[in-house]
Amino acid sequence: MAAWAFRDASSLDVEWQKSSASGKEGDCVELAPYQGTVAIRDSKVPHGPAILYSRASVVALVAGIKSGELARFTYDN
Repeated sequence: MAAWAFRDASSLDVEWQKSSASGKEGDCVELAPYQGTVAIRDSKVPHGPAILYSRASVVALVAGIKSGELARFTYDN
């Protein structure tokens, strides 16, 4: 569940991290630690919104992606 949202992600004083597996066009999300949460934004829209999630929620999401549990949500399937 989202804890909070910011309209302009660039207003957060954080260091954004993009996945090393992101596409050449920058089609990826970026994550950054922020006040005990994890901020997530669209890498193509750095001045767009950021949504804050608990660390546990992000860890569960990444585990689901890595295990293939969320594969049914891809365009290839």
